[in-house]
Amino acid sequence: MLLLGSSVYSEEPNVPDWAPELLNRVIQRVGGVVVGHREQISLVFISMLAGGHVLLEDVPGVGKTMMVKTIAACLGCDFNRIQFTYDLMPGDITGTSVYYPHTGEFVFRPGPVMSNIVLADEINRATPRAQSALLEAMEEGHVTVDGNTHPLPAPFFIMATQNPYEFEGTCPLPEAQVDRFIMRLSLGYPGIEEEMVLLERGLDGARLSQQVKPMLTGTEMVSMQQAVRRVYVDESIKRYMATVADASRSREDVALGISPRGTLAWMRASQAAAFLDGRMYVIPDDCLRTAVPVLAHRIQLHRGVRSVAGAQGQVIASLLTQFELPRQRSRRGGRA
Repeated sequence: MLLLGSSVYSEEPNVPDWAPELLNRVIQRVGGVVVGHREQISLVFISMLAGGHVLLEDVPGVGKTMMVKTIAACLGCDFNRIQFTYDLMPGDITGTSVYYPHTGEFVFRPGPVMSNIVLADEINRATPRAQSALLEAMEEGHVTVDGNTHPLPAPFFIMATQNPYEFEGTCPLPEAQVDRFIMRLSLGYPGIEEEMVLLERGLDGARLSQQVKPMLTGTEMVSMQQAVRRVYVDESIKRYMATVADASRSREDVALGISPRGTLAWMRASQAAAFLDGRMYVIPDDCLRTAVPVLAHRIQLHRGVRSVAGAQGQVIASLLTQFELPRQRSRRGGRA
């Protein structure tokens, strides 16, 4: 039994009060278009606030593309969709240098990845060579073409999708690339009442996403991402995270445990979850909310356990219950 206690953490004086309220209005607006996925939409924004990227695994037709388009419209940011296919080349993603005979110069023509928000649709249908073109962009915030480095715009966010139930003609993402995504999410099917709303709308759903007006600027999102880094994380919470990560590396059913990068991503996501709730300090509930989406795809199970649906999430949930969450403790000031 986990005891949350009555954790009390002192709030920093520079909490931007307008930001959480505005973000929640944006989430509500996106939820008005993409029906029935409020928590997943919130987790996407938590990922963006943490400066990470999202891998969305789900069957076709549940609203993945519409969600990303609506989020981009609400943010007033540039949006590009890349359809990954087997013949896609790295230059089709990052851009390429084009020779102009009348000037005798090579000029860089940016690829679709040079946008604020990028939808990498069906990423596992491309070859590993094309998939790897996203690695530098996701990790370093820039792309290198012909020896020249080109910075990506800020904010920069990638949402990649793949169908986990259809593997013919696909190239599964290697573990190192999956680890670059801060969260792996699944929308799932809507409930009966939610699907009734979709049926009432008919074809008007796509039109609704086109009518969304910007509610937030890219500059404001960058400012909030910077503020998230200042959200206070108590030492007891850091130790709890490190303990869970360490325990994952010695379990008999786990072949590869949580990496240090995974623990850091968990802390960043917890900071973003706290910020979204209007706090400049992390509480244990933030850790519990983000643990499975952040950590489940970062562990590799032995072959006998791997075939069980949702086994990775079950292992993470089990690890969370093995250790008592931080009890009551307070401390003024300090930062993560």
